[in-house]
Amino acid sequence: MSIIDKLFGDSDTPRDHPAKPDAPMKKVLDELAALNPKPIETLSPEEARRQPTPTDAVKSLLRKAGKDPADDMGVKTTDITIPGAAGPIQARIYKPHEHSEDKLHPVVVYFHGGGFVIADLDVYDGGPRGVSKMADVIVISVHYRQAPEHKFPSAHDDALAAYRWVLDNAQSFHGDPQKVAVMGESAGGNLAIGVSIMARDAGLPAPVHQVLVYPVAGVDMDNASYLENATAKPLNKPMMQWFVKHIFENEGDAQDPRINLVENADLIGLPSSTVICAEIDPLRTEGELLAEKLEQAGVDVRHKTFHGSTHEFFGMAQVLPDAMAAQTLAAHELKRAFGTAILPI
Repeated sequence: MSIIDKLFGDSDTPRDHPAKPDAPMKKVLDELAALNPKPIETLSPEEARRQPTPTDAVKSLLRKAGKDPADDMGVKTTDITIPGAAGPIQARIYKPHEHSEDKLHPVVVYFHGGGFVIADLDVYDGGPRGVSKMADVIVISVHYRQAPEHKFPSAHDDALAAYRWVLDNAQSFHGDPQKVAVMGESAGGNLAIGVSIMARDAGLPAPVHQVLVYPVAGVDMDNASYLENATAKPLNKPMMQWFVKHIFENEGDAQDPRINLVENADLIGLPSSTVICAEIDPLRTEGELLAEKLEQAGVDVRHKTFHGSTHEFFGMAQVLPDAMAAQTLAAHELKRAFGTAILPI
């Protein structure tokens, strides 16, 4: 019996009725709708990058609750520039305030989402900030070249360049080069496992662990979760089709094993993995299948699908209990892989 069957039953069977968001998730979605974002698939990439985001909805809810959306949550940040594959790229270092500088700390190289086209370090701040605090690690959140200005595999090349830079320079920010993990959300989850694969193939030191949050992992837009969530918010099938249109020079590029992981990638020898999925998400089926494929390849895998939650939920721990639970899971597995104190879970 597969990891998917053991934990969640037959996840690839379409449900009779699409799942509904739980109450906290619905509150975020309602707040996002009130910001009146235009459908991404009707816009140019430049216009899409200016639309209200789920992060904006979370900040709005925090303000309405009398909370400061700029609260650093006990984590300080430093913006830096590092070498990418074809020029400088932006990065942000997250460190818990209580970190001492008389010892080296584990490092997580984090890649944000946005379909390889939109979003940036600010839109995806909640995930790396929460993991830095909860796992007591340094997180390096890395930007990368985006399509359509820079087609596939530009983002993957930048991701590997960022990983190489961290290995070579970790000690400059009190990071431990022997304890480096990778992590990402959505397109960033694809980049994270891509780094693990490319590092293996290039003979580089392997990441200690990889946390893959609703990763892009396949190309089948007719699977169970795509059918169920064809019109879901904040991610749906037309949006994914729009991303694909902008990412690739030609349709054949989508079959590259760095994109179509579940069908074409060699997953043998990859690091221990945590795969986190959302029930109300077109990417759920391929994420769950990736967890199964990793296990079949002999990888130590921990996987959980959060029911009642949507794509983008992970960074919303200030307003979503499921996001806090997901960040706790990620932090626990990172601590386990780094050999630091284990959190109760």
